[in-house]
Amino acid sequence: MLNKLNTVNQLVEMPNNFGVELYLKREDKIHPFISGNKYRKLKYNIIEAKNQKQNTLLTFGGAYSNHIAAVASAGKEFGFKTIGVIRGEELEQKFSNNPTLLFAKQCDMQFKFVSREVYRDKTSSEFLNALKNEFGEFFLIPEGGTNKLAIKGCEEILTEEDETFDFICCAVGTGGTIAGLINASKSHQKILGFPALKGDFLQKEIGKFTAKLNWELITDYHFSGYAKINSELVEFINRFKQEYNIPLDPIYTGKMMFGIFDLIKKGYFEKGTKILAIHTGGLQGIDGMNIKLKQKNLPLIVR
Repeated sequence: MLNKLNTVNQLVEMPNNFGVELYLKREDKIHPFISGNKYRKLKYNIIEAKNQKQNTLLTFGGAYSNHIAAVASAGKEFGFKTIGVIRGEELEQKFSNNPTLLFAKQCDMQFKFVSREVYRDKTSSEFLNALKNEFGEFFLIPEGGTNKLAIKGCEEILTEEDETFDFICCAVGTGGTIAGLINASKSHQKILGFPALKGDFLQKEIGKFTAKLNWELITDYHFSGYAKINSELVEFINRFKQEYNIPLDPIYTGKMMFGIFDLIKKGYFEKGTKILAIHTGGLQGIDGMNIKLKQKNLPLIVR
């Protein structure tokens, strides 16, 4: 896992001739469970934890967190104990019905369920000290995995062959992946980020990790907020899977690709433009989303 690797750029042929080329970098194929940007973010954190001779990884996440699943899997694969501080006390009684948490448990992750109020203070020194008193020493990985080591890993997503692209597109959660892409980009390239959640705070967060200005956040495709979804997005994800044999997740890559297709149709990109979109994985979240969709009598995402 800890070696450098390249992934395939897969052509996505548009149904009509809009005069642009669109490719999808299949980062989702890196690893069956530690896939996409989670692989990239964890790489140097795991190396650093080993260098510090730490044997426990502690991190944070919600009910269907890709990050929680990836850390749990990485811990099992590389010999770390893992602790997940999970948002939502109510999940403690029913996590066996949650595919993400059940997978993490099967990877031997230990959970600490906390209220949403407590979770908001997860970065406070008081809370972290309380966790150390409860669990002993640990290597801390922040929610979503974004820190300087994570960004170093995400800088390796782009390779020399990607220098021919004019635009690099990625979904945005905590901002670490796009920061790495910005840092690794060339001066002629523009990086477009598609936030999965509402709010203007991401602009400032991303700016903490990069000095370059060749990027922009496209904020029109979050579908009302994080983990929000409707039948239109489900239909797009299913149609995309059928036409290109590429699965998309409903939280991140589905929204990004929906946005890219819409921008292409609206003429946002000049003819002759080459676009590279990053598939950041997250496919484990489909099962959890389908549970929610079924409860709302909405169409399900095809696996």
